[in-house]
Amino acid sequence: MSGLFDLTGRTALVTGSSRGIGNALARALADAGATVVLNGINAERLKAAEAALAADYPPGRVHSCAFDVTSDDEAARGVAWVEENVGPLEILVNNAGIQHRVPMLELDVADWDRVISTDLTSAFLVGRAAARHMIPRGRGKIINICSVQTDLARPTIAPYVAAKGGLRNLTRAMTAEWAGSGLQINGIAPGYIHTEMTQNLVDDEEFNAWILGRTPANRWGTVQDLAGPAVWLSSAGSDFVNGQTIFIDGGMTVVV
Repeated sequence: MSGLFDLTGRTALVTGSSRGIGNALARALADAGATVVLNGINAERLKAAEAALAADYPPGRVHSCAFDVTSDDEAARGVAWVEENVGPLEILVNNAGIQHRVPMLELDVADWDRVISTDLTSAFLVGRAAARHMIPRGRGKIINICSVQTDLARPTIAPYVAAKGGLRNLTRAMTAEWAGSGLQINGIAPGYIHTEMTQNLVDDEEFNAWILGRTPANRWGTVQDLAGPAVWLSSAGSDFVNGQTIFIDGGMTVVV
């Protein structure tokens, strides 16, 4: 691998990485040489994910830390654990997120709060905890996982749309405050990605046909499509890229 994108010796924390996109991004960073820390709230599932990933790398390259990303105290504890037990945190991927599909007129405020807390506030909490360690060292990469819903909206997912739109501007706010201290903060906005959690949508013939017709690339994205951009934004190759949200959507957001 080119030295420009080599992550050897760097420690990365990926939130919400016991499965799905987060787990794939952790693997991509590990493939590029990083030592990775998986995160989730379900300790049993997280340990299983750690064991599965660790089997493919030398000892000491894969770790896990269970903590609640929606808690300020827990976020600080999790980041401190990484710093003390793994190494200086140089890469943070804020990936944790949930979805809740209910029309707005029927949406319970508690469900609104839960989605906003998990999909937006957590990035602020974990990002701030990480930045408090990164800023004194004068370097660090933070990647916020956005969505095509950062730019677009669909019925029944108002909290998710609001959270992902807010996450792009949180990325800009982090840049405004921290770029001068040597940090690069950017977003990745995946399109419709085929994972175990979207399998039911892929199996829905009408929805699948809509996705294929709406996407110029005429296919669903895969988790592998996100690997290269994640490695790039984690590497020295992106040292002057800041405050950007990169859409990885097969062209969906540029056509009508």
